[in-house]
Amino acid sequence: MTTRTTNQLLCFLTALEFVIFLNFLLQFQGALFFGVDTLLLKCKIWFSELISSKGPLSLQIQLDDLIHIWDFGLEHANDFIPELCTMYLARNFMWAMSCNSYGNLPYNMLIACTRHPELTVDSEKHLSDALLVWLAANPELSECSSCLEDDCTDVLKQIRINLLPLWFSAGKKRCCYFSKLADKSINAILSLVKHPSTGSIIDLGDEDLCQLRIRLTKYTKKVDISGCPQITFEHLLLSVIPCSYMMDSKLRKSLEQSLINLKHLDRKQYAISPGLLPILTFEAVQDVDISKCSRLHLEAAIECFCKSFPALRTLRAAYLLNIKMTSLRQLVKCSLLFEVDLTVDVSPVIPMQVSIISSSQTITPKISTKFVQSENYILDATSFSLSGSLLSNITKLTLEGRTDVSDSDLQDISEFCVSLCYLNLKACTSVTDTGMSILMRRCIKLQSILVCDTSFGRNSILALCCSIPNSGNSAAVDFGNKQQNSVALKLQTLHMGGCKGVDETSLLEVLSQVQILRSLCLRDTHLVDNALCSFSGSSLEMLDVDNTMVSGAALAYVVRGNPGLKCLKARGCKNLFQQGSNGKGEERSSFSHSCKELYLELAKTCKLEEFSFGWGFSHFSLEALGPAITSLKKINVGLGASLSHDTLTLLPTTCPFLESVILYFQVITDSIMINIMQSLRYLQVLVLCYCLGDISSLSFKFSMPNLRKLRLERVTPWMTNDDLSILTQNCVNLVELSLLGCRLLNSDSQQIISCGWPGLTSIHLEECGEVTADGVISLFDCKALEDLLLRHNGPGIQRNFILDAASKMPMLRKVSLDLCDASEGDFDLPNYADRYSLSIVKIARCKFRKCTLELQILDATRRPFHKERPVHKETLVLVWSSKNLTRTVVKERN
Repeated sequence: MTTRTTNQLLCFLTALEFVIFLNFLLQFQGALFFGVDTLLLKCKIWFSELISSKGPLSLQIQLDDLIHIWDFGLEHANDFIPELCTMYLARNFMWAMSCNSYGNLPYNMLIACTRHPELTVDSEKHLSDALLVWLAANPELSECSSCLEDDCTDVLKQIRINLLPLWFSAGKKRCCYFSKLADKSINAILSLVKHPSTGSIIDLGDEDLCQLRIRLTKYTKKVDISGCPQITFEHLLLSVIPCSYMMDSKLRKSLEQSLINLKHLDRKQYAISPGLLPILTFEAVQDVDISKCSRLHLEAAIECFCKSFPALRTLRAAYLLNIKMTSLRQLVKCSLLFEVDLTVDVSPVIPMQVSIISSSQTITPKISTKFVQSENYILDATSFSLSGSLLSNITKLTLEGRTDVSDSDLQDISEFCVSLCYLNLKACTSVTDTGMSILMRRCIKLQSILVCDTSFGRNSILALCCSIPNSGNSAAVDFGNKQQNSVALKLQTLHMGGCKGVDETSLLEVLSQVQILRSLCLRDTHLVDNALCSFSGSSLEMLDVDNTMVSGAALAYVVRGNPGLKCLKARGCKNLFQQGSNGKGEERSSFSHSCKELYLELAKTCKLEEFSFGWGFSHFSLEALGPAITSLKKINVGLGASLSHDTLTLLPTTCPFLESVILYFQVITDSIMINIMQSLRYLQVLVLCYCLGDISSLSFKFSMPNLRKLRLERVTPWMTNDDLSILTQNCVNLVELSLLGCRLLNSDSQQIISCGWPGLTSIHLEECGEVTADGVISLFDCKALEDLLLRHNGPGIQRNFILDAASKMPMLRKVSLDLCDASEGDFDLPNYADRYSLSIVKIARCKFRKCTLELQILDATRRPFHKERPVHKETLVLVWSSKNLTRTVVKERN
């Protein structure tokens, strides 16, 4: 075969076929007469085409092939092949991480990739996870486990530890590969939080300056810096300017002066003036996540996004209180943006759920005098006033929990977000039924509406069901002889749980129109059989009727018409198996028939992934469900259910893929718990509340590496510090811990918790012995805490605890305490300036009541109760928003 013939043959080969053909030829000495140089040239041309293409999927190349080509290049002492392999792998590192053969990457190849200037990852967290996965797959790197981390320094030191999420670094303190770097990262993050300014960049070395730059390349599609309280606008700006500014001393001096100028701009100016700095454009970026970046000023960041990320389509900015609704207007300049998430924590003061004793509001200052001192680029809203003709392309908007959203804000949204298809207003308690109804009349393209725990009511229902004027007949539906065309007809998601303003008539009206719903939430509403049976859709995948008055027959009627149902929630439905309608006007009075009818319908065609039940649920119920629950991932068994010992023992066998198990008021034993702990290898959430039975420490002496959330309420009164220590060894990856009624714990428990689970984001300890009798010290080591509840654990909590916790734990958003635990009888409350990330503070108050029982009452520790016991009286709730501070006193202990 001549060289010409070879070349002609190669022209017809695809990229992957050429790789295979090339390797085949080079296995034989006879291949040399074809000319190795010719083959290498062809390889170089192919690689050039490869790296200029969009990605690995279009070429269908496997990671194993890339590794094989790398080895081939090394064997033939040809530099450009390993070079091009490294370049391709660096640019497509997120793809490589997901490949099964990722652990087979040669060490030198991995090192070369992590050092490559075009290494493209979504975040430093993803890079860190990838490197840890690779190290775990290659334990032969070290023969001595004690020096393992030092041996891995070369590959791990490529991580920019200043840019890791605080919760991630804290959670890796116990990792054998990462513990030293985790400590360095935490110290660096806390230092940046305390002193947000980048300091003098002139004095910083190239490596130190690199640590401050978010990793961006022209191939970056997603930027994820969520959970990084250390990130400021300066970090963002340093990341989108040319590298030449980092290398040249004169340009670096100019850059520093520009950063100084930005801090002192007049409020009526833009954060980035045209021509002030050369801003790079990254056209591939489509998704940005800045959630929980509490020190990143959003308006200034958006201005930067509009310039640097022209193709931005998704912006997630959850749990940021400094976002004002005027920012939405500014987002119009991101012309391709279609999804915005501005979620914040849901206020515990939902008017429909609590009894309010008193409430008052205080307007918050526009600028914090202490918090975010370096972020003085607070921008005047008038800077972003846009022409009314400019419309946004936003189709998905999430405002969940935002009590600062008003009716006027909804009116603005309806004017410039005319393409809105998805709207989440869950727990937006400041908007009225009238305000929502006006928006729904204007945004006629709405397909998903989530308005749980709001004033959503009769007016909004009418807006959904009324005919849309001048909309043509394309979406019209003929009901009898009357042609209707409404927003309701196009809805795919309707969540209105907890909306007490929706009466039975309104429910009947809206449910009779929604024909193509896929997700329906009606929990805690006035739902009855007639309304539920008026729903005739057949596409439901999720149905939530918790705490309603529906019967089993009515629910069976809906299930029968929706064989694709994957999630069913019916906890708290006391009438579920009582007399009811079957949807045809016929009454069913037989308990057994109603029970059998519902479960037979579920077992026929449904493949449930989530199931929540209470009253009437029993061993026979679970048995009747049969094939419907073989793929179940979440089960929630509540009050009124009665599962037998055998049923709970067989639960892991019946539902082997369970990821979440929540049991209330069930009888559990050690054998049940041991079976759950040993068998459910995918279990991530375990909640046991007020369960009866006799379980001991034996139940938790099994490794549960996947468990992330553990909640034990009134089920482990025997728990001691030793038991708690064993729990930290067997459930090493917990991020949320809740203990109630563990009366044998003491102040040493704090250190056990903080050392065993340094990455916890949520800690709830109530009535846990003397945990806080000597104050709170060790819990401060859980630097990434976001939610902290300490109640009735000993009267040793210092007066300034809330202020101290907010300053030492920069992610902390929610604090719940009880005056019974105050060492000085009270707590200092933060003002806007020193609240840091806090958004909710709850202080419960008790009154003491004498025990009137003549018999001596013993608690779980066999010790008699005190003659006077604290009884909850009221709770002071402080909720901050971007506009004001609301102080509310409620009767509930929430």
